[in-house]
Amino acid sequence: MTGNTRPGGRTARVRGAVLQAAGDALAEHGLAGLDLADVARRAVVGKTTVYRRWGTVAGLVADLLLDMAEQSLPRADTGSLAGDLRANARLVQRTLSDPRQGALFKAVIAAATSDPRTAEALHGFYRTRIREWAPCVDLATARGEVPAGTDPDEVIRAVSAPLYYRLLASGDPVDEAAADTAAEAATAAARAGVFVR
Repeated sequence: MTGNTRPGGRTARVRGAVLQAAGDALAEHGLAGLDLADVARRAVVGKTTVYRRWGTVAGLVADLLLDMAEQSLPRADTGSLAGDLRANARLVQRTLSDPRQGALFKAVIAAATSDPRTAEALHGFYRTRIREWAPCVDLATARGEVPAGTDPDEVIRAVSAPLYYRLLASGDPVDEAAADTAAEAATAAARAGVFVR
């Protein structure tokens, strides 16, 4: 076998344990309280392993966000734009209202305001998720549900933006009703041509 990683082998198990521990610590203490030695202790791996592989807290957060993007559920294909956007909104809602995941996102977003490497990792996470869901808008365009030239990325952003606003700014509940309203608003705006480039 070539390379130094084995699918499902020790390397994957160590990475999984470390990322789980990092996410837990980040959700509990925020970025300021994230310490590589503490993450190693929580993950029950050697400190040198963590320092050698991730090097810095920013490197660890970047890998955590990459893993979260990779592990997130794939997009739905319900056969309608309204159904697809509702599925997207409900996925975002479940993530943000989860006690661990919601706290983790708050911590990462706060850290991204002052740490360029964390910001780039966060931007990469959202680029990945938008790429995953944008094809539902292309399919809706092909079905004639929305005008030609509708910007898929902007439609997907319009679904999640109200939910993040509730999480970070207003403190209003991030519940299914909010998710459904966000999806309905984005669908109506897309049908009206608001997102045509």
